[in-house]
Amino acid sequence: MPLTPWIVALCMLIVAFLLYVNSKPDRGRFERSLLINAPAEKIFPLINDMAASLTWNPFVKKDPNIRGELSGPAAGVGARYAFVGNKDVGTGSVEITDSRASDYVHMHLLMQAPLAMEGNTTYLMKLISTVLNMDKMMAREFDAGLAALKQQVEA
Repeated sequence: MPLTPWIVALCMLIVAFLLYVNSKPDRGRFERSLLINAPAEKIFPLINDMAASLTWNPFVKKDPNIRGELSGPAAGVGARYAFVGNKDVGTGSVEITDSRASDYVHMHLLMQAPLAMEGNTTYLMKLISTVLNMDKMMAREFDAGLAALKQQVEA
């Protein structure tokens, strides 16, 4: 029994879609920014000090029962916060991996649940990001955090 043109066309569309998903970048990057009307010296301690960063962190505010543990130095490289939260927050850790006074803080966020998000983008994550706008989903939380930081610094 020969394949109908509709089945062939459908198979071709599925293959084209899967090839498109596979062509997405192997590494993901997400960043947000906001202008804060304050000197860097006033902002920096609220980012570089892990405990201070929890005062404006939107994920901590999202789960009042979050369980977290600070480790390493209080601030700067090696400062770490491991957390276990509800389904909206997840489980993971954030660690400061580089820091230059009043200039730069680089953090590594490792999410272990509900989705592991670290390193190279898996095919499954490429597929999910094709269907769901992950940037838009994450932007809401990161924008809320930046707004809380801005409000705290400018107050």
